[in-house]
Amino acid sequence: MESFVTVPPEREASSHEGKTQIFSFLPSKPGVGTSTIALNISVALARRLNARVLLSDFDLNCGMLRFMLNLQNEHSVIDAVSHALHMDESHWSRLISSRDELDLLHAGNINPYMRIEGSHIRNLVAFMRRKYQTLCFDLSGNLERYSVALMEQSNRVLLVCTPEIPSLHLARQKINFLRTLNLEDRVLVVLNRSHKKSVLSKARVEEVLGLPVLKTFANDYNGVDRALTAASWIAPGSALGKSFAEFVEVLLNWPEGTPDHAAQAPEAVPASARPLVSSSQ
Repeated sequence: MESFVTVPPEREASSHEGKTQIFSFLPSKPGVGTSTIALNISVALARRLNARVLLSDFDLNCGMLRFMLNLQNEHSVIDAVSHALHMDESHWSRLISSRDELDLLHAGNINPYMRIEGSHIRNLVAFMRRKYQTLCFDLSGNLERYSVALMEQSNRVLLVCTPEIPSLHLARQKINFLRTLNLEDRVLVVLNRSHKKSVLSKARVEEVLGLPVLKTFANDYNGVDRALTAASWIAPGSALGKSFAEFVEVLLNWPEGTPDHAAQAPEAVPASARPLVSSSQ
């Protein structure tokens, strides 16, 4: 079973080739709402672009997409990986589930011992690129080698955290790790479940992480529960649904290259040296 990668793998040359936009969703820790955000951003992207979007659940330990949408297809991302070297249109059509303009590839049954080779990821993503203009990958957060390979293929890595000390501690650790792979410039921070009484403000989160918070999503447990009960996504007309649509506009227009962190978040002290809690907080 793979855990954290300790040796940086070789970089892939094709990370930004072609017109396909690829977004990976990386949780700071389990339970921060990454799958909910990945699903609803994928839906909002499909609506905004008026084109089919593929959302793939690569969390082989705790994949939630199948449960969230009550998907009945027995095929999973494991089957897609297994056939990656010889994938064709006929087989692909049996693997995916479709809802409106969204195509879905769920994680299947828990399979923490599954080993995915880099060559399989490259071939699978190459096939996906030929079929879709937008790909979304819901990752486990465990930084498996295949997750790193997917992030290397991505235009953006959306790091999802909550305004809580354990979440920010692990978010900072992951930023530091991605920096060693030269992937930090692709990281965009999303702050989920924020509310007025949060102990840590958005400004404080930015100071701790050393990166700007691109978007803050409000805490809406009732809306999420209604969506789960209906095996669907957040209602587009709700406040949270509109927030997802607004975020997509920002995401699609966010410039490539290293963001101007210095203008948006304090950089005087390295992120790893910043205390999570201060006497002034």
